[in-house]
Amino acid sequence: MATPTLAELARMFDHSLLQPNLTDADLERGCLLARELGAASVCIKPYGVRLAAKLLAGSLVQASTVIGFPHGGHLTAVKVFEAERAMDDGATELDMVVNVGKVLSGEWNYVAHDIAAVVTAAHARNAKVKVIFENAYLKDEHKKELCRICGEVRADWVKTSTGYAETGATIEDLKLMREHSPAWVQVKAAGGVRTFERLMEVRAIGVSRVGATATKAILDDAKAKLGL
Repeated sequence: MATPTLAELARMFDHSLLQPNLTDADLERGCLLARELGAASVCIKPYGVRLAAKLLAGSLVQASTVIGFPHGGHLTAVKVFEAERAMDDGATELDMVVNVGKVLSGEWNYVAHDIAAVVTAAHARNAKVKVIFENAYLKDEHKKELCRICGEVRADWVKTSTGYAETGATIEDLKLMREHSPAWVQVKAAGGVRTFERLMEVRAIGVSRVGATATKAILDDAKAKLGL
């Protein structure tokens, strides 16, 4: 694999602004930082989407937010409403959490309908969807079936985790998700990618996006180590 440019690495990042203690001033600073760095998106708390869309206008950085976050237990209709409202406010990418309890119960028709409803709403408005599995709670058999469903309903990404469970993105899970997802579904790592070395490791697996709060520190390290 060819050595990436700094801009290519920056475009892997969804800069995360989801921590509950972030103030409005923190959100604004985070959006401006992501714009300066040339990140792929800012994944911001839902009420901050309108702010993010305003601050990122005219750049390539997308405004993104979370749906059914962090536990996925919202009614499907509520997830769709969240998605519609987020898009009304300017979101072009949505990170939705599966209903983990339904996955563990093996209620796959419910799970597929839940994911498909958000994907359909998003794609109707040219927005993209990343489906969060929360792998910390799942067995490999659950992850494989979720990958199959996400391919079937044409989700844009499968994503390891919210970043708020006991574990985040493991190398084993990322390999599994890449192997069991069709080519048109990308893979996003969230939780645990905090260094340049880890970024390059997941990139080699085929990960195209990472969710991170340490975006600037990782890119600064990349710049130094790659001599960019």
